[in-house]
Amino acid sequence: MIDSGDTAWILTSTALVLFMTLPGLALFYGGLVQSKNILSVLMHCIAIACGASVLWVIVGYTLAFGDGNAVVGGLSKTMLAGISRDTVAAGTKIPETLFVMFQMTFAIITPALIVGAYV
Repeated sequence: MIDSGDTAWILTSTALVLFMTLPGLALFYGGLVQSKNILSVLMHCIAIACGASVLWVIVGYTLAFGDGNAVVGGLSKTMLAGISRDTVAAGTKIPETLFVMFQMTFAIITPALIVGAYV
């Protein structure tokens, strides 16, 4: 059974992490470089966000949370197969689609942090 309070909190957390990544990290890194390189840094962060989102939806979620062995998940949820608005994430009281989005924000911010290594 889906809990509305848990769902609202995770949705808020998802938005906060996404705002921390795209405008927050991108503008922070943009401030660390010369003015001629700001667009390059912003595009790095946006391109990473787009690429990580696509990879997460195609294979990332199923490898992390799919049915499989103890090390890596199976491919049962490739392209989010079998996930709908009504399915509940295992061990939670939130919709699995929201759980996918919440975990995807961390899949986005992790490589975006690496941009800071060469800024």
